[in-house]
Amino acid sequence: MEIFKNFKLGSNIELKNRIVMAPLTRCRAIDNIPNELMATYYKQRASAGLIISEGTSPSPNGLGYPRIPGAFSDAQINGWKTIAEAVHSENGKIFVQLMHTGRISAKVNMPIGSITLAPSSIKAVGEMFTETGMVEHDTPKAMTIEEIEIAQNEYVLSAKRLINEAGIDGIELHAANGYLMNQFINPKSNQREDQYGGSVENRARFVLETAKKVAVEIGSDKVGIRFSPYGAFNDMLSDYEELENTFIYLSKELAKIKLAYVHIVDQRVAFGAPDFNTNIKKIIKDNFKGIVISGGDVDTIEKAETVLDNGLDLVYVGRPFISNPDFVKKLQNNEELVSPDADTFYSSSEVGYTDY
Repeated sequence: MEIFKNFKLGSNIELKNRIVMAPLTRCRAIDNIPNELMATYYKQRASAGLIISEGTSPSPNGLGYPRIPGAFSDAQINGWKTIAEAVHSENGKIFVQLMHTGRISAKVNMPIGSITLAPSSIKAVGEMFTETGMVEHDTPKAMTIEEIEIAQNEYVLSAKRLINEAGIDGIELHAANGYLMNQFINPKSNQREDQYGGSVENRARFVLETAKKVAVEIGSDKVGIRFSPYGAFNDMLSDYEELENTFIYLSKELAKIKLAYVHIVDQRVAFGAPDFNTNIKKIIKDNFKGIVISGGDVDTIEKAETVLDNGLDLVYVGRPFISNPDFVKKLQNNEELVSPDADTFYSSSEVGYTDY
C-alpha cells in the first residue's frame, strides 16, 4: 500500500509514511507559549509521516484566538525547541504552521499594544470565542505599505528562528481558512486600490512576496503553503469569477520559488463548504507540478489511497488524530477509531488532549 511507504519531502526530509497530521487548533499554549503538555501531545502523534503544527503567530498582532502559540519571543522559540526534540525522539518530522489571524480576532485575546490588521478595514461577520464568552470580531485597521512589509518580515524572522534555534524541520504558511494571507487573496476581504488589491496578481502579491522572502531565508525546500479554494470559513467569498485563475497564478508562481509543497484544505466535510465548481486540486497540481497534500474525511486505508490515486502525493488527516494518537497503527491494523470529544477541543487542560 502506497500510504505506508517512505516519502522524500524536499531535498533531505525523509517521511516514514505519506500520512500528514493536519494543523489543529487546540488552545493549550498558556500565555501563548508552547509548553511541556504540547510536547507530550505532539510526541504521542509522531508516527505520522509529517506533523503540521497548529496555527502559530509570527506576531503579537496575529494572536486573535485565546491560548494559541506564537513564534516571536525567546520563551516561545524555546517551547518549540522542546516540542521539536520530543517529536524527533520518536523519529518524527514537524513543520510549524505560521498563521497570522488578521481580522479574525478579538482584542481581549491579544497582548496589550497589539493591533488588529487586515488588507482592508472590513469587519468579519461572525464571533470569536474568549475566556469569558463569545464576542464580535474586531474591526481591523487597513494595513499601510509599511505595515505590510513589517508583517512579511515577522514571518521571515519567525521562520528563521524556528529552523535555526528551535530545530523545527520546516514551515507552513497558512494562506487558508480566512486568515491574513487568505484575506489578501480573497476579494471579499481585500478591497484595496493599490498594488496589493484589485487584480489577481495584486491580491496574490502579499502571499508570493512573503513566501519568497521566507524561502530565501531558510531554503525553499523547507517551506510549504496551505490554501482553501472554495472555502467560506471565516467570512470568505467561497466562489468568485477569478477564483480558478487566482490559484493557477499562485501555483505557477510558487513553482518558480520551488516550495516544498502546496497543501489544499477541503472544507466540504469539516466546514460544510459548498461543492467545488472545478477540479481545483488537479488544477493546482498541474500548475504547481510539485508535491501536493490534500485529504478530508480520511479514516480508512481505502480513502487515503483514493487521494493518492487521484494524483496527489500526501494525505492529511485531521480530527481522527485528536482522539487516536496511534492513528497510523490503527489504520494499518484496521482497528476501530475513537471519536473525539468536541467539548474539549479548545479547553486548556490535558483532558481530551493527551489522555486518549
